[in-house]
Amino acid sequence: MDQVQKQTEVRMKKSVHALEEEFNTIRTGRASAALFDKIKVEYYGNPTPLNQVATISVPEARLVVIQPWDKGIISDIEKAIQKSELSVNPSNDGKVIRINIPPLTEERRKEYAKVARNMAEQARVAVRNIRRDANDELKKQEKDGDLSEDELKRAEDEIQKLTDKYVEEINQALESKENEILEI
Repeated sequence: MDQVQKQTEVRMKKSVHALEEEFNTIRTGRASAALFDKIKVEYYGNPTPLNQVATISVPEARLVVIQPWDKGIISDIEKAIQKSELSVNPSNDGKVIRINIPPLTEERRKEYAKVARNMAEQARVAVRNIRRDANDELKKQEKDGDLSEDELKRAEDEIQKLTDKYVEEINQALESKENEILEI
């Protein structure tokens, strides 16, 4: 019983963490190095994460500077950024790439907020699926005679408390991200 609860909590934590990672890739009105986490650059024939071939810094609120370690791939980095869903225009001077992050239009803000809500809903569904798996495992243990009916009820209540806790964390993360997206 305790083992099921521990595994359930670990899985729910991972769902919330995955959501927060996803939120980092949603553009807001400010510059952030995390925006470039999912961008891959062709490097010696392999798609390589941008942060493994360059230094990404944010010297100002709306400016990102990318300094490749190998100057030969500067145009590849530029192409990868242009192909991404970030809708930004990189410019390079042969040594570094500068990206001005323009303020988002009201329409784009609402679009990104909707994307964030969808991500949060997927995370909530994942947490509920984990709850269902845990409850199924507990019922199986009861059927096998490893748990009494009272222990099953108590364990299901604990799993529900975990579910409520992590759904609330997801809701808080969403609210925080929406505020970040919608602030001007």
